[in-house]
Amino acid sequence: MRSMTPSWLAPNPTLLGTRHSASSGHYLASSAAFAILEAGGNAVDAGCCAGMALAVLHADEVNFAGVAPIMIRLADGTTVSLDGLGVWPRRLPADLFMTEHDGTIPTGILRTVVPAAPDAWISALRDYGTMTFGQVADAALRLARDGFAVHPLLADGIAKRQAGYRKWAANEAIYLPGGRPPRVGERFVQADLARTIQTMIDADTTAGGDRVAGLEAARAAFYEGPIAELIVDYHEANGGYLRRDDLAEFRSRYEPVVETRWRDFTLLTCGAWCQGPILAEALLILERYGLDGLAHNSPQYAHVVIEALKGVFADREHHFGDPAFVDVPLDRLLGDEHVAARAGAIDPEKAFAGLPPALFGQSQALPDAISAEEVRHIGEGGTSYVCVVDRWGNAFSATPSDGASTAPVVPGTGIVPSLRGLQSRPDPAHPSGVAPGKRPRLTPNPAIAVRDDGSVLPFGCPGGDMQVQAMLQVFLNAFHFGMDLQEAVNAPRFSTWSFPNSFAPFDYLAAHVFLEDRFDESVHTELERRGHDVRRWPAFTRDAAAVEAIYRNARTGFLESAADPRQPAQAVVA
Repeated sequence: MRSMTPSWLAPNPTLLGTRHSASSGHYLASSAAFAILEAGGNAVDAGCCAGMALAVLHADEVNFAGVAPIMIRLADGTTVSLDGLGVWPRRLPADLFMTEHDGTIPTGILRTVVPAAPDAWISALRDYGTMTFGQVADAALRLARDGFAVHPLLADGIAKRQAGYRKWAANEAIYLPGGRPPRVGERFVQADLARTIQTMIDADTTAGGDRVAGLEAARAAFYEGPIAELIVDYHEANGGYLRRDDLAEFRSRYEPVVETRWRDFTLLTCGAWCQGPILAEALLILERYGLDGLAHNSPQYAHVVIEALKGVFADREHHFGDPAFVDVPLDRLLGDEHVAARAGAIDPEKAFAGLPPALFGQSQALPDAISAEEVRHIGEGGTSYVCVVDRWGNAFSATPSDGASTAPVVPGTGIVPSLRGLQSRPDPAHPSGVAPGKRPRLTPNPAIAVRDDGSVLPFGCPGGDMQVQAMLQVFLNAFHFGMDLQEAVNAPRFSTWSFPNSFAPFDYLAAHVFLEDRFDESVHTELERRGHDVRRWPAFTRDAAAVEAIYRNARTGFLESAADPRQPAQAVVA
């Protein structure tokens, strides 16, 4: 990457190291991961440590019992993808939401799928880590038990969603201590969550035998032991569908990694059980269309990228769902013919009105379009991110998620069993529709890019439907426009919302484009001339997502680490 003079503020510099690095959505999680690395742990140990810590530090956006998709690339070139995503309870009627809830997925216990994150961290540690559960979970335990200083993102998120937390006494007790949202700088303690984590650590400690036996004992404490009992008892008493066998028999799945060539990179994404493949498709469409001659963040560049994104979001909407239930034609979607057709459909002077149809197969029916002023809900808080590269060259990328304002905390546990059912469609006929044992279509999508020279880039972000958009822009900023990695992260972002939102109630803002308030006025004017409904975001808004990345540069030998100023993120290097 070559340096270029930015036309925006650069709140953070790129950090350079030679040994190891961690970057995550909160500086205390990065610090905890770094301590693991310094103690001799590998990238998987450190990444799982940070991931669990983020469930405490981003308490309104990451739940300890939520989702945690993980990608690991070992120094020998092996790459694995662990879905970290729960399934609908096996006794849930497939037509429940259509016949009893007017085609909606209501807030509350019914949107619960099997909690996957604890199993995902433990599976990754068992198969690729070196440390015990107690060693890796200690930071999360300490932060939950002793508390930490409330940061602005947490204070703002809880304040915005306080009506949701007030629906359940257990949620209110945690998130509105003293009956009000916590204020910046106050200590935020999660005593029940600390006891849940301690229960798992105690099971690990007393298991006897080897490290793997301890990890399996910690998992059993959650999925078969006292924690599972509390979850199931609550569901049975309150009209939920989770039962003992749903929990006891659950295991996160290793899924095929999608490999896509872009110039001298191989982009590694998760499969169509999440939105990961559309990041690769967007890069291919833009490469086919041609980016040469388009100035960075110019009206022409923003328009072309937005139109390409409409095409990939159309393919996500019309085709993506759990591949165990739906035949997702990924090879065709990423193939030359389809990519060329999507690129050829981009009109350089005119925005496509709404979401494009499927180019093959069935187009899904779209909800009525609304404006941003008509959005019916304050979205569930969701998602953080962590990446790690260790001294041996292993790379870790994970996007833990799930909030706590639209489903109940199980009293005494401090956790909301994964509410990720809000990303399934109520109609079972939709590719991502509800079905017993089926996974919702996930937005979190950790990625890793590998360069032909041996360089490796784990990267990702929170942001729901903004995730792929932000990851795409940062990647192109760095590797097409040649920016320094942190400059690539800092640069102002634009977005399209011309698709049904991935979260219930699936609002569809057919023509809306949002730009951070750091663009020249001519960009707004020109995009509006092309037919976009342009709106403004504040500068450095978290709504534009928050990308963290580490580039292990094989040419220089340095680890280049970046953390997004749009959240309390930090990279740590040595």
